[in-house]
Amino acid sequence: MTCVFVQFRCTPGKTYEVATAVYDREVVSELFSTSGDWDLIAKVYIPVGEDVGRYLSERLFDIPGIQRTLTTMTFRAF
Repeated sequence: MTCVFVQFRCTPGKTYEVATAVYDREVVSELFSTSGDWDLIAKVYIPVGEDVGRYLSERLFDIPGIQRTLTTMTFRAF
């Protein structure tokens, strides 16, 4: 599996609704509220052989209230 982190910028006042919808999709391993430019950050494990962009787009990015996302790929370094 490939681990990625996805940050979400939400429409003002919609962060809790977005967080609930993200959890309801049962795709993320962990979900946190954050301070700064982004409202939420999620840890997602992408199954082997899946296209990361397509996997996330089809499972998360159509949730109402998401204005923007930032996906950070991880690599095994140690």
